[in-house]
This record gives sequence, structure tokens and C-alpha cells, in this order.
Amino acid sequence: MNQNLPPLYALRAFTVAAQMASFSQAALFLNVTPGAVSRHIRTLEEWFGCRLFQRHGPKIWLTEAGSQLAVRLQDGFLQLENACQTLRSHQHQLRLKAPSTLTMRWLLNVLSAFRQQHSTPQVEISSVWMDIDTVDFRTEPFDCAILLGNGHFGEYTQSLRLFDEWLIPLCAPALKALAQRELASCALIHPSRDRRDWRRWQAGSGLFPTLALGGGAVFDTLEQAYQAAIGGHGVAVGDLLLSLPALAQNLLTLPFPKAINTGDSYWLVWPKDSPRKKNIDHLGEFLCAAVPVYFPPEVELLK
Repeated sequence: MNQNLPPLYALRAFTVAAQMASFSQAALFLNVTPGAVSRHIRTLEEWFGCRLFQRHGPKIWLTEAGSQLAVRLQDGFLQLENACQTLRSHQHQLRLKAPSTLTMRWLLNVLSAFRQQHSTPQVEISSVWMDIDTVDFRTEPFDCAILLGNGHFGEYTQSLRLFDEWLIPLCAPALKALAQRELASCALIHPSRDRRDWRRWQAGSGLFPTLALGGGAVFDTLEQAYQAAIGGHGVAVGDLLLSLPALAQNLLTLPFPKAINTGDSYWLVWPKDSPRKKNIDHLGEFLCAAVPVYFPPEVELLK
């Protein structure tokens, strides 16, 4: 073993004891005796030359040095667990991270069709809320991800563009005439707390330059905004492609059929030198083929 490192089993015992704030609970978790955990901690304290825990009877708490070590070791053990899980996972399985609205409005149907046509790879999807889409393959248990962005997701990643983001106003059919006649009298629905989507559409379309964007309802996700718009609670702005099923079912309509290109796109992203590259390529080809080619004829696309 590298002489610059203390015993790994002692580091593991310390990490669990720090998380549980108890030697006895750590012992139960690790299936050892409390005395063994105490010995592991003493080994580390002798190795580092400082106290890692303060003790008062059965109660323990981390020292400042112990707190600093615990934070770094938790990240390190998480990376070790992810690395081991990657090798243990079935070679024909892909763990995919994706935004929640994309999952509900497009991806679930696409993956259902994929499973019907292909037995492998088996795609395990995790639908995650992300205000700004990100992934860290070093610490997160995913083989690939679908993210909204400019295509730059870190030097250690590769990516495949799936489709562009086009923003457009949406509302329930019953609200369309009022919105067209007097948008200012309608509640605006914002799918993000910073109201960035309405601002981008307003600037890109050139329409309603004096429209106040400070009021209305604010949601965490585009999916929530869609549901509010379908319920007739106001006029939302959302992604045109993800809106196509609701438009086809007449749940939503387009009061102002001008869609603006934000410059962002949805990308399939994966780590460089991934052992799952062949399966990721297979999935990527299917996703690209499943992207709708045509938008409603009345829509004007503004770049």
C-alpha cells in the first residue's frame, strides 16, 4: 500500500462515524464492534498527529481537522462507489439523467418505442429538476445525460446535438382571443424564477416591448407552467417541440405563432473514453431519429 495513505478501512470507519456522529451506529453499519471503530479512529489520529473527534462519554463530535477531512473523504468515497458501480453494472445497461419536463413531454414516449424495437441497451432513466442543466460524471451515478445548453459541458465530455430550443407563447384555447386582444390583461406564467424565458421571447420576437414581466405566476419547471396554462390560468412561454403533443390534442394553442431560437439545444452528453460508448451511440442515433421534423405551418421561426 502507498505509505502516503493511511489504511483504507480506517478511513472508511472514520467517514461512517462522522456521518452518523456515533461509533456504535458506525459499528452496526460496518458490521464490526464499536471497539474496532475506536481503534480505527485512533490509528488515523496517530497517523495524522491530531484529534479528529472530541469525546464526552458516548457523545462524539468532529474537531475542525476532522470536519475538513470528512468533507473530502465523503467526495472521495462517492467517486470510488460510482467507479465500482460502473464496472458492476450490466454492460448493456445505460443510466440516463434527463430534465423533468423533457422526460414527461418527449423522452418517455421515445424510450418506450426504443424498448419495443431494441432489447439492449436497457435504459434506466432518472428524471431530475435542474434550474441550469448540469452533470458531473465523476460524482453522479450516470453513464450519459440529456442537457439543455450550448454544447459545452466540460472538457472531459462528448456530446451529440438532438434538437434546438424554440420558445413560443402558449395558452388554453379559451384564453386565446383575450390574449391576442390584450395580453397585458392576462396573467403571465413563468417556468423559471428569473423569468428568463419570457424576456428572451420578448427580445427575440420584437413584440410587446413594454409588456411588464414582473407579475404573474412563477414555477420551478416548464412542466408546471404547461399544466397551469392548460388549466387556463394564464399565458405561458415554452419549448415548441415539447409543446407539440399538447397542441395536437388542443390542450394548448399559439396566441402569437412566432418562435424564437434561444441558441441553446438539447444534447446527449457522456464522459470521454466511456466504456458504454457503443450503447450510447446506439441510443443517440435513435433519439435523433425520433425528433419531429415539422412544426405547425402557421409558426414563424425567428433566429
